[in-house]
Amino acid sequence: MSRITLLSLQVLVAVATLALWQFFSTVPVFGKVLLPPFFFSNPVDVFSQIVKWFSTGVIWKHLAITLWESILAFVIGSAGGILVGFWFARQPRVAAVFDPYVKMVNALPRVVLAPIFALWFGLGVWSKVALGVTLVFFIVFFNVYQGVKEVPTTVLDNGRMLGMNERQLMRHVYWPSALSWMFSSLHTSVGFAVVGAVVGEYLGSAAALAI
Repeated sequence: MSRITLLSLQVLVAVATLALWQFFSTVPVFGKVLLPPFFFSNPVDVFSQIVKWFSTGVIWKHLAITLWESILAFVIGSAGGILVGFWFARQPRVAAVFDPYVKMVNALPRVVLAPIFALWFGLGVWSKVALGVTLVFFIVFFNVYQGVKEVPTTVLDNGRMLGMNERQLMRHVYWPSALSWMFSSLHTSVGFAVVGAVVGEYLGSAAALAI
């Protein structure tokens, strides 16, 4: 399939979805509108509202706040996940001790934590950042941890036989092994950072994209 054909099919899916949404939210079917406008609105009204926000400039402030929350959540969560992931992978005893607690915290629904963060940090930026960090951290942590653990013992033995110390092994063996896992997790984490910020904003915010 050529790229143009693929792009055309993707656009067609989007157009068909919007057309069905507009139809079922405005045209009665068997005497009843299947998508009540009060709950679902319709694409024309949504587009008009978005254009109005941009034309008046009111949306830029809220976009900036949400973007800043997402960036902070991504940077802090990614940095923490990389550092702790490397530490756990290089310290098996520490990983074994904390393993059940890490899994327990990871199993918690993040929405449950949102009201707690709101109480701790207030309705400002940091409660949304904290929620985003909890989403980003574990994705990066588990990927980095697995990437370091996947280093073949043969490669490590060869490196030690050549006289590599721990710092050299970290630079030339562990780090390259973890990079592919890390970049894969970072690609996914960007979306989760935004999700964490927006969900936190829905629960309470003075100014942001989701208010």
